[in-house]
Amino acid sequence: MNDTRKITEGALMTGAYLLLLLIILFTPIIGSIFLFVLPVPFIFYSYRHGWKPGVLMFVAAMVFSLIFATVFSLPITLLSGIGGLFIGGSMYKKRSSYETWAGGTIGFIIGLVSVYLISQLFFGMNWAEEIRTGLNDAVSMTEGLMGALGSGEGAETQLEALEEQVAALPDYLPSIFAIGGIMYAFVSQWLSYKIINRVEGKKFHFPAFRNFNLPTSVLWYYFFALIFTLVFAESNDIWYLAAINVFTLTGAFLVLQGFAFIFYYTYVKEKSKALPILAIVGSLLFPTILMYLVRILGIIDLGFSLRERLQAKK
Repeated sequence: MNDTRKITEGALMTGAYLLLLLIILFTPIIGSIFLFVLPVPFIFYSYRHGWKPGVLMFVAAMVFSLIFATVFSLPITLLSGIGGLFIGGSMYKKRSSYETWAGGTIGFIIGLVSVYLISQLFFGMNWAEEIRTGLNDAVSMTEGLMGALGSGEGAETQLEALEEQVAALPDYLPSIFAIGGIMYAFVSQWLSYKIINRVEGKKFHFPAFRNFNLPTSVLWYYFFALIFTLVFAESNDIWYLAAINVFTLTGAFLVLQGFAFIFYYTYVKEKSKALPILAIVGSLLFPTILMYLVRILGIIDLGFSLRERLQAKK
């Protein structure tokens, strides 16, 4: 009876995945909304029945997606399936929300790297070159527009800095994969929580963001990576590439730490809830200034235990 139930649910989840995949492939504008939903069938099934049945569903989805869709669906299925299995498997083992998120992040990074290798080896697609070409076209359009408007010397300096950043983009590809995996895992896990809570009456949820707190080791990784980027700044070897990617990734984590502290401060001091929202919106609008300040706040919070001091003064 139990095996029959597994097979039935596996067939239903595989069918649901194929339906979502076909919507994305044949209605790309509308279907792009469902990209973050694609891992949900894998998450739901592996959460219910564990890793081994989840892997069987993943294999079945690979086969049927090649039959009913196109060969280009293989990378999408790889990404969704591997990430979904990691999240669902962690939930099956009753891991905490953040542990599940960490596992899902690893799964989606593995999926992104697999997609990168397959698209480059079998489809001749170079992600770095494609992104660079698209950004160069955007820079050229901006340059032409600014020339037509008669912008001054300051605008030309900004364009030169932008062109340098575009040229250096391939160096940051590992960080892009990591940050993409973090975001994809979070949204997919959050959607799965909502669906499972509705279907099964569970109470899966992420802890309040104000309680988000990184281990102190992240701070050391950040500073050591900063030192290495300065030491190997004149070279372009593997040490420099590793350093700038670790520096970028840990810097992004410290920004999250900074935002979490703002939420914590608002909660402890009973300030207006608009304060953290304004901080996030302002940082997105003026990232070169405010995002840097939020990162410094995260460093201070992590290094000097600001939350404990706030709690002690309360």
